[in-house]
Order: sequence, then structure tokens, then C-alpha cells
Amino acid sequence: MINKSVAEAVLLSAVSEGAEFAELFVENNVKNSIGVVNGKVERANSGTDYGCGIRIINKDKVVYVYTNKLDRDNLVKLAGEGAKAIKGENSIKNIVFSDIDAEKLYVPEIMPESVAKSDIVNMLRAGSDAAYSYDALITQTNMGYLDSVQNVIIANTEGLWAEDERVRTRISVSAVASDGTEKQTGYFGPGALKGFEFCKSINIEDIAKEAARSAVTMLKAENCPSGKMPVIMDNGFGGVIFHEACGHGLEAAAISKKASVFTDKIGQKIASEKLTAIDDGTIPGSWGSINIDDEGVKGQKNILIENGILKTYMTDRYNGSLIGMKPTGSSRRESYKFVPVSRMTNTYIAAGTDKKEDIIKDTEYGLYAKYMGGGSVNPASGDFNFAVSEAYIIRNGKICEPVRGATLIGKGAEVLLNIDRISDNLALAEGMCGASSGSVPVCVGQPMLRVQNITVGGRG
Repeated sequence: MINKSVAEAVLLSAVSEGAEFAELFVENNVKNSIGVVNGKVERANSGTDYGCGIRIINKDKVVYVYTNKLDRDNLVKLAGEGAKAIKGENSIKNIVFSDIDAEKLYVPEIMPESVAKSDIVNMLRAGSDAAYSYDALITQTNMGYLDSVQNVIIANTEGLWAEDERVRTRISVSAVASDGTEKQTGYFGPGALKGFEFCKSINIEDIAKEAARSAVTMLKAENCPSGKMPVIMDNGFGGVIFHEACGHGLEAAAISKKASVFTDKIGQKIASEKLTAIDDGTIPGSWGSINIDDEGVKGQKNILIENGILKTYMTDRYNGSLIGMKPTGSSRRESYKFVPVSRMTNTYIAAGTDKKEDIIKDTEYGLYAKYMGGGSVNPASGDFNFAVSEAYIIRNGKICEPVRGATLIGKGAEVLLNIDRISDNLALAEGMCGASSGSVPVCVGQPMLRVQNITVGGRG
């Protein structure tokens, strides 16, 4: 994409007015997606993100410029124009690059470009057929596939030179059940930091049938009652509440602006002593994992909360400097068009010691949230409102009738303190997280856990 001599010239131009630091992020990202609706191909798209972003920092000031024209003259000129916006007293005359040795968390076995599109379509159609065969109430299916091969170069005025290739593959499975008046949807979106071998390792037909089962079950369910009650959230995507209502508040981008309820609380108890929460970018092959972050820092396992005590935040270079903390390998961006900031990778509540059967048995009455849906969060206060896509009433320690329309309403900080049971069946689930630096792949996760008391909104 660019060589070291070009990178040096561009970086020196970026600090020509005295800025203390400059960085290049060069990207070539080839992406493909295929969509099959009701067994028919509705879309087949390919594209490439190709360009370079130049970030210039001096103390608390930041300038960011980007372009998709990567010839030396254009890059040097653009960097020089950006430099004019920040004047400092530093003098950087030359840069000696040193390659970082970033270990590959996973080496793809089947590169996406080697796979015939017809094989992908046949896989998606098999999922569609499986969903339709589950029940006559299934009226629509939507199967999707995407892959991404992103090659990046990161270089800065401190001499860092990092190259990385990120290969990701994901499928999405959606089934809609309808009785003519009501509709319910089941959805799953598994993915991995792997090549096409990931698709061979899963059974799309089983996933599609589970999506269909969930949709049909909720279509036949009664409306959920409302009120305060214990809520058991199942493992996997149940972790989306921690991600949204708490995780974003532990990112330095929020902490540096004092826009988080967790500001200045390191060393304090913010959660149940049963709870340990981790952001780990080093899980081999996991959808949210990173070999290096988008500032060239190696991915890390960061213990955010340990036995209820806040231990650290997730930090990037700039926001970390504002709060006096070093980078934690958490700097991410969607593409070269975005300034990197601290973001989550694979964020989860660690396994506890309880057994899921005991958690259910010990709950006299409450709500069992099997699958979580989408929601909204106020990042400054932690107030959240999340839909439960599949839920059941618990009576006398048993999972009973399904209920639909359930929502969970509360504050992230209060929920953390209100968790009294955590099982040992940790699982992760894949998703996309949107924030100021764009949309990035992440995993959320948790074991089954119980919140002692939370407001449940319903239709009943």
C-alpha cells in the first residue's frame, strides 16, 4: 500500500508545524456480502475500502484528515495542510521505524476469495429451507453471508510500524412467523475471526430451525406481565446489557469527558462481589478479537471488574493520556475514515460457581430471558431499555409459559450491584457495536445470571 520512505515523509509533513505526534492508518479492506430472502438471491455485493487516515496530536488537540489517493505527493500535501491546524514547539527531524511482532491469534484455513459464490448461496438456501420446514407459520426467511479481508499498515512518529491482516466471516439467520395479524422474528448472527472454514464448522440448518422455533414460540405466547421481579438472563447474548449499559461507560472516551457514572471510581466497589467482568481481545478466532488494535498496540486481556471492584478502564492513546493511563489495546475504528477511540472487543461477565438448574429452582417467581433483543441506553447515566426476544414466566422454580413483549428497564450501575447468582456456563455471542469511531465487530457474553429485582415492562 505504502512503503516506509513514503510513510516517513508523510509523518514528518504532519508534524512540520511542531505537533508532538502523528500517525498513519492505511487500509485495504475487501468485503463481500450475499443475501437470500425466501430462498432467492436478493443481493450480492462486493466492495473495497482503500485509503489512508492521518492523525495529528499536540497535547489535547487532535486533527484528522483522510484520503483514498495514496500517491506520495498527495499524502505529503494533505498531511501538511492538517499540520497547519496544530502548532507546537516540537521538532521531529527523522523517524526510524521498528516493526512490531504481533502474533496471529488465528491463521485462516480457507480464504474467502477461494470460495465459489454458488457454494455460499447453496448454504444460505439450505438454511432457508430448514426454517420453512419447521412450521407452516414461518412466512419469511432472510439468510445473509459476509466476509472481510482487511489489510492495514499503522505507522507513527515514535517509530512504530505495524502490519496486520484481519479475516472475518459471518452469517445471519432470520425467520419470521405470522398468523396473519401478528409477526414475531427469530434471529442469530454467528461470526468469527476466521476464514470460510467457520461456515463449515457450524450447521446453518440447525441455527435456522432454532430461529424458526423462537419466532413460532413467541407468536403463540401471551403478553408479558409488568412489574418489578427477579429476572434470570441466559448465557451468551444476555451479555448485551452489560456491554451497552456498563461497558461503554468503562471506555476512556467516556471517562475522559466525565460522561460516565464510573468516572473516578477505580478501586471502588461498583458491582456484586460475585461479578468479574473482562474485555479480552486475545481469544483465538473470536469475532471481536484483534491481533493488534488500530493504533498498533497488541490485543490484551483486561480485567475491568474483579469481584465487584473496578480495576481499570479501556483506553486508547489520546483519551488515555487525558486521564493518565496507558493504552490497553482497545483503540478501534470502522475504517480509515474514522478517528480511533477506546472500544470493546470480546466483553463478558466471567463464569461463576452456581449451576443454572439451581438458579432456576431457587426462583419462586420471575422472568426467564432466554434471548435478548435490541435496546437503547443513555451512556452518561446508564439508563437502559432492552427488549427480550424470547421470555418465559418462572413459577415455583420451574420455567413455565412463554410470554412476549417483555422489556427490561433499569440503570447499569444498579443492575451490577443487584446480581446475586452467576452460573458456570459462560458463552459468547457476536454482534456489531456502533460508536463515534464507526461500527466494529464485538462479542458480548455471560453465564446465566439472576438479577434480584428489576423493572419488567410488558403488554399485560
